[in-house]
Amino acid sequence: MAGPGVQVVERQFGDLSVPKLIVFAGLPGSGKSTIGEIIGARLGATVVSVDPIESAILSAGIDSDQPTGLAAYLVAENIAERELVSGRSVIVDAVNAVEPARMQWRELAVRAGVMLRVVEVVCSDEEVHKARLERRVRNLPHFEELTWRAVEQSLDGYEPWTGPSSSMPRVTIDSVESLGSNVDSVLSFIGG
Repeated sequence: MAGPGVQVVERQFGDLSVPKLIVFAGLPGSGKSTIGEIIGARLGATVVSVDPIESAILSAGIDSDQPTGLAAYLVAENIAERELVSGRSVIVDAVNAVEPARMQWRELAVRAGVMLRVVEVVCSDEEVHKARLERRVRNLPHFEELTWRAVEQSLDGYEPWTGPSSSMPRVTIDSVESLGSNVDSVLSFIGG
């Protein structure tokens, strides 16, 4: 059942293009966006990234001491729901560090009647992770490029996959492996 104001598109029997909700999770700079964009292009899926949404909220003059991160997740959820019920697959690009954020996507998949897959991206080599952050330029207004210290602080708040979210279909990939290998692993996992 879709949320208020959203009407689910009737799918024809035998339609092989049933939408999927593919949620990326992981620390900043781990490689989520790079892999998510490639998967989105391969599947023809809409990519919904939380950071540009939060940047836009801040650009609108909302103070950074307000819960702009939560607002960005809720806007991303609304966009994703509208895309899913319109018959398009969605890639969500977000840290998804805590149980409520993770469960938000499971609840959306249930409402929209779509398959959910979670791709957790890690970078097991600290030096590689640091180097990526140093080279990264996202050009998001009101967002400073992240430092290694900020990632370490994010790590402190990144909850283990326990509780209800632990039962969600999830694969963990290590972005120190080749990009092609990781893309193939994700496509295999999601059935793409």
